Amino acid sequence: MDFDYSDDQKFLKDEARKFLAAHCDVSVVRGVLDKPERAFDEKLWKGVAEQGWLGACIPEEFGGLGLGRVELCAIAEELGRAVAPIPFASTVYVLAEGIMAFGSDAQKASILPRVAAGELIGCLATSEGPGVVGPASLQCRVEGGKLSGTKIPVTDGDVAGVALVLASEGGRPGLFLVDLTGAGVTRETLKSLDPTRSVAKLTFAGAAAERVGDAGAGFEIVQAILDRAAVLLAFEQLGGADRCLEMAREYALGRYAFGRVIAGYQAIKHKLADMYVKNEVARSNAYYGAWALNDDAPELPIAASAARIAASEAFWFASKENIQVHGGMGFTWDVDCHLYYRRSRQLSLVAGAPKVWKERLVSQLEQKNAA
Repeated sequence: MDFDYSDDQKFLKDEARKFLAAHCDVSVVRGVLDKPERAFDEKLWKGVAEQGWLGACIPEEFGGLGLGRVELCAIAEELGRAVAPIPFASTVYVLAEGIMAFGSDAQKASILPRVAAGELIGCLATSEGPGVVGPASLQCRVEGGKLSGTKIPVTDGDVAGVALVLASEGGRPGLFLVDLTGAGVTRETLKSLDPTRSVAKLTFAGAAAERVGDAGAGFEIVQAILDRAAVLLAFEQLGGADRCLEMAREYALGRYAFGRVIAGYQAIKHKLADMYVKNEVARSNAYYGAWALNDDAPELPIAASAARIAASEAFWFASKENIQVHGGMGFTWDVDCHLYYRRSRQLSLVAGAPKVWKERLVSQLEQKNAA
């Protein structure tokens, strides 16, 4: 079995890299980081929409390209490599995937064409503060089609037009589609480690809410969406981890200490080798996840968990060791290492921390072995 991109997918990946090299260099990322009033780069967002990436997997009848999930994984890898400061993950991996999988025909017709055209940004609102939200702790309520409660933190919640919100209705959890530009919604942008991916506090006071999927199936739907997003996020993390390794290697080959390049020192070699090994482990798990996602295989929960865990570990380790290889200057604002460290921390939490995914992986394996 060939766990690699096809020639067409490699061509798409190469073209994505060329586009991002031309339109998303480090000055674009820093342009958002240095200006707190900018949540993302609007010009890059428009360019990505024109490339058709936002609608890569959306059916052609809704204005998309109708490609497979593996093609989207290839795009995600390049976005991660460029640490693109746009709300791509929240909109494509979460909103679009959730609506395609669980939305009604009317919801698909309303949401998907606007996503594909770059006219709509989405987000997922599940967290209500520290800790994992469960049936007993879920505070947001829907009564008579009106949502009340608070969600914090919500990635891209300050710029999104709509949100998928986990809330209780009649004592049963459900997932609801909410227009964030409508009445009864207030937002507060929060400070975060990675300002290039903004977060917000959303407060609902009688906001109109429309159910997505079956009543009472909120947690199951959210987990299914997160399984899909976990694979795609793993490719973003893999792209970032690979770039960290390249940065560290390039610097080590050009930096001299005591009359020789530091790449010749055993301690630096060990760091680079360890980064490479973790990246390759993450790549293997990500490819497995891509196969399961593309084929909607029953192994998806296991594959998604493994990909999420390995990619989170690889990106964090690579971003940390990249700073170490750069030495004292690696900690400075002027060197780009911190951009990747920030993003590694953000991506490791945005769809649930690795600890949560480790517990899910163990439970899924136990169920498989008991069957």
